[in-house]
Amino acid sequence: MRKYGQHFLINASVIDGIVSAVPASARNVVEIGPGRGALTQKLLAGNFARFTAVEIDPQMQTFLLEAFPAMKGKIILSDFLKFNLASLPQEPTFFVSNLPYIDAADILDKVLSFAHFDGAVFMFQKEQAQRILARAGTEGYGPLSILTQLRAQPRLLLRVGKACFEPPPKVESAVLTFAKIVCPLDAVQYPHFARLVKASFAHKRKTLFNSLVLSGYNKNKTQEALAQAGIKPTARAEEIALEEFLQIFALFNQ
Repeated sequence: MRKYGQHFLINASVIDGIVSAVPASARNVVEIGPGRGALTQKLLAGNFARFTAVEIDPQMQTFLLEAFPAMKGKIILSDFLKFNLASLPQEPTFFVSNLPYIDAADILDKVLSFAHFDGAVFMFQKEQAQRILARAGTEGYGPLSILTQLRAQPRLLLRVGKACFEPPPKVESAVLTFAKIVCPLDAVQYPHFARLVKASFAHKRKTLFNSLVLSGYNKNKTQEALAQAGIKPTARAEEIALEEFLQIFALFNQ
Protein backbone atom coordinates (compact mmCIF):
# COMPACT_ATOMS: atom_id res chain seq x y z
CA MET A 1 0.00 0.00 0.00
CA ARG A 2 2.82 2.39 -0.90
CA LYS A 3 2.64 4.53 -4.03
CA TYR A 4 3.68 7.98 -5.15
CA GLY A 5 7.08 7.68 -3.42
CA GLN A 6 5.61 7.92 0.07
CA HIS A 7 7.72 7.72 3.21
CA PHE A 8 5.40 7.30 6.18
CA LEU A 9 6.19 9.20 9.36
CA ILE A 10 6.38 6.85 12.36
CA ASN A 11 8.25 8.80 15.07
CA ALA A 12 5.82 9.77 17.85
CA SER A 13 7.78 12.77 19.11
CA VAL A 14 8.03 14.25 15.59
CA ILE A 15 4.31 13.65 15.04
CA ASP A 16 3.50 15.37 18.34
CA GLY A 17 5.85 18.25 17.48
CA ILE A 18 4.16 18.89 14.15
CA VAL A 19 0.63 18.72 15.54
CA SER A 20 1.57 20.95 18.48
CA ALA A 21 2.59 23.64 15.98
CA VAL A 22 -1.01 23.92 14.77
CA PRO A 23 -2.61 26.76 16.77
CA ALA A 24 -5.44 25.61 18.99
CA SER A 25 -7.33 28.66 17.73
CA ALA A 26 -7.17 27.48 14.09
CA ARG A 27 -10.68 27.02 12.72
CA ASN A 28 -10.05 25.66 9.25
CA VAL A 29 -7.23 23.07 9.04
CA VAL A 30 -6.18 21.28 5.85
CA GLU A 31 -3.86 18.27 5.83
CA ILE A 32 -2.13 17.55 2.53
CA GLY A 33 -1.39 13.88 1.82
CA PRO A 34 -2.46 12.22 5.08
CA GLY A 35 -1.16 8.80 4.01
CA ARG A 36 -1.69 6.30 6.83
CA GLY A 37 -2.96 9.01 9.15
CA ALA A 38 -0.02 9.49 11.53
CA LEU A 39 -0.84 13.20 11.77
CA THR A 40 -4.52 12.80 10.92
CA GLN A 41 -5.39 10.91 14.09
CA LYS A 42 -3.94 13.68 16.26
CA LEU A 43 -5.49 16.44 14.17
CA LEU A 44 -8.94 14.88 14.47
CA ALA A 45 -8.53 14.97 18.24
CA GLY A 46 -7.93 18.72 18.00
CA ASN A 47 -11.64 19.31 17.42
CA PHE A 48 -11.05 22.12 14.94
CA ALA A 49 -14.19 23.71 13.56
CA ARG A 50 -13.31 22.39 10.11
CA PHE A 51 -10.76 19.74 9.13
CA THR A 52 -10.14 18.56 5.58
CA ALA A 53 -7.62 16.03 4.28
CA VAL A 54 -6.62 16.04 0.59
CA GLU A 55 -5.29 12.63 -0.48
CA ILE A 56 -4.11 11.60 -3.95
CA ASP A 57 -4.15 7.81 -3.40
CA PRO A 58 -7.57 6.07 -3.46
CA GLN A 59 -6.14 3.14 -1.48
CA MET A 60 -5.08 5.54 1.26
CA GLN A 61 -8.49 7.17 1.21
CA THR A 62 -10.11 3.78 1.78
CA PHE A 63 -7.63 2.96 4.53
CA LEU A 64 -8.24 6.25 6.34
CA LEU A 65 -12.01 5.95 6.20
CA GLU A 66 -11.79 2.44 7.67
CA ALA A 67 -9.21 3.35 10.32
CA PHE A 68 -10.83 6.64 11.34
CA PRO A 69 -14.63 6.69 10.90
CA ALA A 70 -14.60 10.36 11.91
CA MET A 71 -12.93 11.07 8.54
CA LYS A 72 -16.24 10.55 6.72
CA GLY A 73 -17.01 13.74 4.83
CA LYS A 74 -13.60 15.20 5.67
CA ILE A 75 -11.39 13.60 3.01
CA ILE A 76 -11.10 14.71 -0.61
CA LEU A 77 -9.54 12.45 -3.23
CA SER A 78 -7.37 14.74 -5.34
CA ASP A 79 -3.88 15.69 -6.36
CA PHE A 80 -3.38 18.80 -4.21
CA LEU A 81 -1.67 20.64 -7.05
CA LYS A 82 -4.84 20.22 -9.13
CA PHE A 83 -7.22 20.81 -6.23
CA ASN A 84 -9.30 23.99 -6.37
CA LEU A 85 -8.64 25.78 -3.07
CA ALA A 86 -11.61 28.03 -3.80
CA SER A 87 -13.81 25.03 -2.97
CA LEU A 88 -12.70 25.26 0.66
CA PRO A 89 -14.49 27.51 3.14
CA GLN A 90 -13.21 30.99 2.38
CA GLU A 91 -11.82 31.74 5.80
CA PRO A 92 -8.35 31.73 7.42
CA THR A 93 -6.84 28.30 6.70
CA PHE A 94 -3.90 26.51 8.33
CA PHE A 95 -2.10 23.79 6.37
CA VAL A 96 -0.26 20.71 7.68
CA SER A 97 1.75 18.09 5.83
CA ASN A 98 4.63 15.68 5.64
CA LEU A 99 5.12 16.90 2.07
CA PRO A 100 6.12 14.63 -0.81
CA TYR A 101 9.67 15.70 -1.61
CA ILE A 102 9.14 15.82 -5.37
CA ASP A 103 6.28 18.35 -5.23
CA ALA A 104 7.13 20.19 -2.01
CA ALA A 105 8.17 23.52 -3.56
CA ASP A 106 5.12 23.65 -5.85
CA ILE A 107 2.77 22.80 -3.00
CA LEU A 108 4.33 25.45 -0.79
CA ASP A 109 3.94 28.04 -3.55
CA LYS A 110 0.27 27.14 -4.02
CA VAL A 111 -0.43 27.35 -0.30
CA LEU A 112 1.33 30.72 0.10
CA SER A 113 -0.60 32.08 -2.90
CA PHE A 114 -3.96 31.14 -1.37
CA ALA A 115 -5.84 34.29 -0.39
CA HIS A 116 -6.90 32.76 2.93
CA PHE A 117 -3.53 31.29 3.94
CA ASP A 118 -3.16 31.71 7.70
CA GLY A 119 -0.07 29.60 8.44
CA ALA A 120 1.43 26.16 7.88
CA VAL A 121 3.69 23.48 9.28
CA PHE A 122 5.41 21.37 6.62
CA MET A 123 8.10 18.69 6.40
CA PHE A 124 10.78 19.08 3.71
CA GLN A 125 13.97 17.43 2.56
CA LYS A 126 16.70 19.06 4.68
CA GLU A 127 18.48 20.76 1.78
CA GLN A 128 15.21 22.23 0.53
CA ALA A 129 14.39 23.51 4.00
CA GLN A 130 17.79 25.21 4.10
CA ARG A 131 17.06 26.92 0.78
CA ILE A 132 13.73 28.18 2.10
CA LEU A 133 15.41 29.67 5.18
CA ALA A 134 18.51 31.03 3.40
CA ARG A 135 19.36 34.72 3.47
CA ALA A 136 21.22 36.79 0.89
CA GLY A 137 24.88 35.82 0.65
CA THR A 138 24.41 32.38 2.22
CA GLU A 139 24.45 28.93 0.66
CA GLY A 140 21.23 27.91 -1.04
CA TYR A 141 19.81 31.43 -1.36
CA GLY A 142 17.67 31.78 -4.46
CA PRO A 143 14.13 32.17 -5.81
CA LEU A 144 12.68 29.66 -3.34
CA SER A 145 14.11 31.67 -0.42
CA ILE A 146 12.94 35.03 -1.76
CA LEU A 147 9.45 34.07 -2.93
CA THR A 148 8.74 32.23 0.31
CA GLN A 149 10.02 34.99 2.60
CA LEU A 150 8.04 37.56 0.60
CA ARG A 151 4.78 35.91 1.71
CA ALA A 152 5.52 34.19 5.02
CA GLN A 153 7.97 33.99 7.88
CA PRO A 154 9.56 30.51 7.81
CA ARG A 155 11.24 29.07 10.90
CA LEU A 156 12.90 25.76 11.70
CA LEU A 157 10.79 23.66 14.06
CA LEU A 158 12.40 20.20 14.00
CA ARG A 159 15.28 18.29 12.42
CA VAL A 160 14.12 14.83 11.42
CA GLY A 161 16.34 11.79 10.83
CA LYS A 162 15.87 9.03 8.27
CA ALA A 163 14.84 6.49 10.92
CA CYS A 164 11.70 8.52 11.66
CA PHE A 165 10.11 7.15 8.46
CA GLU A 166 9.03 3.82 7.03
CA PRO A 167 10.63 3.09 4.66
CA PRO A 168 13.58 5.37 5.51
CA PRO A 169 14.33 7.98 2.82
CA LYS A 170 17.87 8.53 1.53
CA VAL A 171 18.01 12.07 2.97
CA GLU A 172 17.47 13.89 6.26
CA SER A 173 14.38 16.05 6.70
CA ALA A 174 13.30 19.18 8.54
CA VAL A 175 9.99 20.62 9.70
CA LEU A 176 9.36 24.32 9.12
CA THR A 177 6.57 26.58 10.31
CA PHE A 178 5.24 29.42 8.17
CA ALA A 179 3.64 32.43 9.83
CA LYS A 180 1.43 34.69 7.77
CA ILE A 181 2.82 38.14 7.00
CA VAL A 182 1.49 41.01 4.91
CA CYS A 183 2.80 40.61 1.36
CA PRO A 184 3.78 43.97 -0.14
CA LEU A 185 2.59 42.85 -3.59
CA ASP A 186 -0.91 42.08 -4.79
CA ALA A 187 -2.02 39.08 -6.84
CA VAL A 188 -1.45 40.96 -10.11
CA GLN A 189 2.06 42.14 -9.22
CA TYR A 190 3.32 38.87 -7.73
CA PRO A 191 3.78 36.86 -10.99
CA HIS A 192 5.80 39.72 -12.48
CA PHE A 193 7.98 39.92 -9.38
CA ALA A 194 8.46 36.14 -9.44
CA ARG A 195 9.55 36.36 -13.08
CA LEU A 196 12.10 39.06 -12.21
CA VAL A 197 13.54 37.01 -9.35
CA LYS A 198 13.76 33.81 -11.39
CA ALA A 199 15.39 35.68 -14.29
CA SER A 200 17.96 37.11 -11.88
CA PHE A 201 19.15 33.60 -11.01
CA ALA A 202 18.62 32.06 -14.46
CA HIS A 203 22.22 32.42 -15.64
CA LYS A 204 24.68 31.09 -13.10
CA ARG A 205 28.09 32.75 -12.86
CA LYS A 206 26.63 35.87 -14.52
CA THR A 207 26.13 39.22 -12.83
CA LEU A 208 22.59 40.27 -11.92
CA PHE A 209 22.65 42.80 -14.77
CA ASN A 210 23.74 40.24 -17.38
CA SER A 211 21.31 37.61 -16.15
CA LEU A 212 18.37 40.01 -16.44
CA VAL A 213 19.40 41.23 -19.91
CA LEU A 214 19.96 37.66 -21.12
CA SER A 215 16.46 36.85 -19.80
CA GLY A 216 14.90 39.53 -21.98
CA TYR A 217 14.87 42.64 -19.78
CA ASN A 218 15.70 45.92 -21.51
CA LYS A 219 19.40 46.70 -21.16
CA ASN A 220 19.07 50.45 -20.55
CA LYS A 221 16.16 50.12 -18.15
CA THR A 222 17.95 47.38 -16.23
CA GLN A 223 21.11 49.45 -15.96
CA GLU A 224 19.10 52.46 -14.77
CA ALA A 225 17.06 50.50 -12.22
CA LEU A 226 20.12 48.82 -10.69
CA ALA A 227 21.97 52.13 -10.48
CA GLN A 228 19.03 53.85 -8.77
CA ALA A 229 18.78 50.94 -6.32
CA GLY A 230 22.48 51.31 -5.48
CA ILE A 231 23.34 47.85 -6.84
CA LYS A 232 26.96 47.47 -8.00
CA PRO A 233 27.43 46.50 -11.66
CA THR A 234 29.39 43.45 -10.52
CA ALA A 235 26.72 42.25 -8.06
CA ARG A 236 25.30 38.76 -8.45
CA ALA A 237 21.74 37.73 -7.67
CA GLU A 238 22.73 35.68 -4.61
CA GLU A 239 24.02 38.88 -2.96
CA ILE A 240 20.73 40.78 -3.34
CA ALA A 241 18.34 40.79 -0.37
CA LEU A 242 14.56 40.51 -0.69
CA GLU A 243 14.10 44.20 0.12
CA GLU A 244 16.50 45.13 -2.69
CA PHE A 245 14.64 42.93 -5.18
CA LEU A 246 11.43 44.72 -4.22
CA GLN A 247 13.15 48.06 -4.81
CA ILE A 248 14.43 46.93 -8.23
CA PHE A 249 10.94 45.69 -9.12
CA ALA A 250 9.39 49.01 -8.15
CA LEU A 251 11.94 50.90 -10.26
CA PHE A 252 11.19 48.71 -13.28
CA ASN A 253 7.51 49.56 -12.89
CA GLN A 254 7.74 53.31 -12.44
